Amino acid sequence: MNRRLLTILLIAFVIAGLCAFLVYRIVGSRITAAKPTPTTHVVAAASDIKLGSVLGPSDLTTVEIAGSAPKGSILKPADAIGRGVIAEIYQGEPILESRLAAKGSGGGMASTIPPGMRACAVKVDDVVGVAGFVTPGMRVDVLVSGTPPGTTVATQGTVTKTILQNIAVLSAGTDIQKDTEGKPQQVQVVNLLVTPAQAETLSLASNQLKIQLVLRNPLDTKITEVPSTAMGNLFSNQGAAGAQASQPVAAPKPARKRTYSVTVMNGSKTTVETFPIPEGQN
Repeated sequence: MNRRLLTILLIAFVIAGLCAFLVYRIVGSRITAAKPTPTTHVVAAASDIKLGSVLGPSDLTTVEIAGSAPKGSILKPADAIGRGVIAEIYQGEPILESRLAAKGSGGGMASTIPPGMRACAVKVDDVVGVAGFVTPGMRVDVLVSGTPPGTTVATQGTVTKTILQNIAVLSAGTDIQKDTEGKPQQVQVVNLLVTPAQAETLSLASNQLKIQLVLRNPLDTKITEVPSTAMGNLFSNQGAAGAQASQPVAAPKPARKRTYSVTVMNGSKTTVETFPIPEGQN
C-alpha cells in the first residue's frame, strides 16, 4: 500500500479521536453540572376510596412525585389513618387535607357536612324517591303544598309555593354514594344540605305540609322569584281563557236612524219622499 495513503489515514484517525474526546468531555461536564430534579414522597390512595369511608393502612400507599409536594398533601400515613373521606379519591391520587374530614370526626355522612351547614331529613313518597331520581350529589328545589293559615279549602283551595332553591342532596335513604348504574332506589328519607335557618323552614314545612322535590340542572344556580300558585286560581284562569277563546266577539251593529215619509200627489203622478227625524223630537 502507498505510504502516503497510510499517513493520511493515520492523521485522519488521530483527528477523529481528538474530536470525539473533546465532545465527550464537553457533554460529560454539562451532565455533571446539571442539578438532579428533587422528588417528594406523598401519601396516595392504594385503590379507589368511596365517599364516607374511614381510611385504614390498607387504603394507603406512597408515591414519588417530581418537584415539591402539592399544597395540602399528606406526607405521613399516620396523619391520614382513621379519618373520614368527604370526596371520592381514585387509585394513585395523592391524598389532600381537603378530601378528608377533621381528625376524630369519623366517617359516614356526618363527616361530609361542611362547617356551618346542616343535614336535614325530608320524608318523601315512592313517587318522589324513584321517579324523581333523587340521588346523592344532585340539586333540587323544595316545594310545599297545603292550605295557608287563616284560609279554608273552600275559599282558596290548596296552595303550592317554592320555599328553597338549589339545595344539594347529601343522601337518599341510607345511601350516600351515587348510583354508578343510574338506577333509582326506593327511599323514604332524603337528607338535604341546608343552613340552620333553612333547616328550621324545612322542619316546619315537613310537619304541616306536603313536600315535593324538583330536580334542577347542577349548573343552574340562579335563584328566581317564584309566585305561589293556588288551586282556585289555576281553574279560574283556565276557565276565563277557555271562554274567551270559544266565544267570538261580535261586531257592533250601526245605530238605525229614525225617518218619516211624505206622499206627494201631482195630478196622476204620486211620489214618496223620506226625511230624517231631527234629534230630540219624537
